[in-house]
Amino acid sequence: MKNAKYYVMALCGLLMLAISDMAYAQLQSPAPSPAAFVSQNVGFTKISIDYSSPGVKGRKIFGDVVKYGESWRAGANAPTIIEFSTAVNIGGTNLRAGKYSIFITPQQSGDWTIHFNSKANSIYAYMKDGKVDEEALAKDNAAAIKVKPAMANDVHERLVYTISAGDNKVAKVGFAWDKVRLSFDIDTQADQKMEAFKNAIK
Repeated sequence: MKNAKYYVMALCGLLMLAISDMAYAQLQSPAPSPAAFVSQNVGFTKISIDYSSPGVKGRKIFGDVVKYGESWRAGANAPTIIEFSTAVNIGGTNLRAGKYSIFITPQQSGDWTIHFNSKANSIYAYMKDGKVDEEALAKDNAAAIKVKPAMANDVHERLVYTISAGDNKVAKVGFAWDKVRLSFDIDTQADQKMEAFKNAIK
């Protein structure tokens, strides 16, 4: 009887040890560039951005960590993905509903380019000899727009995207990291969609 009691106690101890080992294995250090997500309904369209948020950490970001004149994945770890639940218009170009990866090409002076990749590819799909093959990347652009960067006095430690509903027809997407601020508009074509709905039910 005593032996059975000892066996049960030993078994319980082993189980507790196994559970604590599993818990320890699941406990990992915080990610240097944590995953982030923002979503906003504008008009009839849900707009979502899925990205990773790197920190400045005392570094010189643009012109050093992120090279001028070379396209960058607009985040960290994985592709920065923007998704539209309906068709939208960006910079005069119509984009179908679906997912697109975002790349940003910063410049030391002048406008920066924001690319919307039709294949939702990673930047690594366009690497050649250790650099981005800009020509190959451009071929997969669903849209590319020029934006003027604004320089802030304060440092935004972590990269962040925001989506403003504005007049609930045109969304404004904002980007802030280090001292750089960018924004661009997404026309959700709410009036056109309403008109098409009215015509469909006549």
